[in-house]
This record gives sequence, C-alpha cells and structure tokens, in this order.
Amino acid sequence: MKGLFLNIFLAGLMLTALPSFSRQNPSVLKYLKRISGKQTVFGIHNREPNKRPAAWTNEVFKITGKYPGLWSGDFLFQADNIANRQVMIDEAAKQWQKGALINIMWHSCNPALEQPCGWDKNGVLSKLTDEQWKLLLTDGSVINTRWKVLMDEIAGYLQQLKDKKMEVLFRPLHEMNQGSFWWGGRPGANGTRKLYQLTHDYLTKTKGLNNLIWVWDIQDFGSLASDVLSYNPGDAYWDVVALDIYDDKTGFSKEKYNIMVKTGLGKPIAIGECQTLPTLSILKEQPKWTFFMGWSELTFKFNKNEDINTLMKSNKVLSLNEMKGWH
Repeated sequence: MKGLFLNIFLAGLMLTALPSFSRQNPSVLKYLKRISGKQTVFGIHNREPNKRPAAWTNEVFKITGKYPGLWSGDFLFQADNIANRQVMIDEAAKQWQKGALINIMWHSCNPALEQPCGWDKNGVLSKLTDEQWKLLLTDGSVINTRWKVLMDEIAGYLQQLKDKKMEVLFRPLHEMNQGSFWWGGRPGANGTRKLYQLTHDYLTKTKGLNNLIWVWDIQDFGSLASDVLSYNPGDAYWDVVALDIYDDKTGFSKEKYNIMVKTGLGKPIAIGECQTLPTLSILKEQPKWTFFMGWSELTFKFNKNEDINTLMKSNKVLSLNEMKGWH
C-alpha cells in the first residue's frame, strides 16, 4: 500500500512537471493539414517599422474589407525596431486572439559583428569567413556564445507567447540558399542547415520553447531541385517547408510545386513569401499550398486591387473572417 501511494505521488509530480502546451498535436499543424488540398490561407508580412506592426495587414483590409488569415512580423535588426519588439509581440498576441495564424521571422545581425545593424555589408548582408563559420558552430566559442546571447533576447519574447498558450510559425534563417545573407548560401552538412539545427535545439531544448512550429524556408532559384537536398536540416527539425517565390519569369511553376510536395514528405507546404500573388487557377492546380504570404508593400506594387479582391472573395482562399474558432 505504501508503494502504491508513492507511485501515485510520483505520477502527480510528473504530471505537474509537464509543459502547459503539448508539442505533440499543435492546433496550427492540425489546421494546416486539414485544409491542405482544399483551401489556402491569405497571409501578409508586416515589415518595419515594428512600432506599426499591423500596417500592411490593415492595408489589405482597406482594399478588400477583410483581414488576412495569417499575420507576420519580424524581430528585425535596427535600433528602433529592436526597441519596438515588444510592440510587435503584443500585436502578435492580438492577432492570435482574433483567430489569425502567427508567423514570426528574424532578420538577425551577424553574431561576429555588432547589434543593432543595418541592411548592408556590416549587418544582415555581411559575410562570415570559413573560419568564423566554423567557430559559430563550435560550442563555447566567442561567436557561438554571441549567437546564443542573440537567441536569448528573442527567446524572452517567444516565451511571452508560450505563456499565452500561443503557437507560432517560426521562420528563422529564411531563404537558406540565398547567399546574400550572412547565414545563407552554405550547402552541405556543416553549412546553413547546421546552424538551423543548432538554433532549433537551443530554442526548443535549452529554452524550452515547445510552442514553435518550425518553418524551413528556401528560395526559388534554378538550383531548387538540389537545394532541397543540400540545405535540408532533416525532417525532425521542421514542421512546415516553405518556398519564397520571387522569380516571376518562372512564377508558380508546376515543377517548383512538385519539388516542394515531394520534399514535404506529407507535411504542410507553403509559399513563404511572394511579390506576385498566386491566382485562383494556380491554387486550383496546386492545392497543397496551405498558405501564401505577400511581402508587405510589394504585394500592392505587383498586384492590382481587383486581383487581391478576387482572391479574398474566393471560397478557396481563407481570410480571417473564415477562420474564427479554429484554435
């Protein structure tokens, strides 16, 4: 009898130690899997300034009378935007309460240089030498420790969202095959995918952020068929695979779609960024895109208002209006 009570007591301790949010069956992934092949969520990114974190979401509403079903923000890298990260996070919480999917990016400064930084060769567009890259991936090195400090900073904000029982589509180190960014353009086992693995493990295991839905993201270069292999961090490290489509000459080709479907291994696939939005005919031919995200101001430069309205009015495209109560 004494042993029975001890077992019950220990079981109680184990239950109280479990996190409040279980990563086993997150509602975001359930929702994306449910709509895959049937409907696609309309999304928009809200680029700087972070002090106006719903500017482009509101612009879509002005044109269509509906809000996008996916809201996206960014931790960013400039002094004023870093100072307003809390404003961005507060907006993410508001959007989640309204019923939107939440996507958060991170254009980070180079850990070998300084923060804050700019959109230049001393900042986001800077380079690491091969030796610096090796040190970045070496636990305990100065650059590696600096990267962890930068991750600690954003982890505090992501923890706030976890405390609110929020799930976040988290898309760090985006466009891995894009050599313009300090983190990108390094294929192979010890390249960008290794940094993605390190980042994933630190935020999930060390910081305990089990509310993150990891999005692995690449761009639609001509090398896409090989890039999905050489930049893949392994399917244990991502929940959604996204393609950024900026090559308007090849557009939303069936070839790109087929590559992403195959790469997804049955997991949700998405259009991570685009300037030209997909048409209804494209979405009919490529039904497994679970969401597409227009890139802020480019959405309104590369698309006519009537085309945006046509998408929003279709029952194949989900705005915020059609998403209430999904989580």
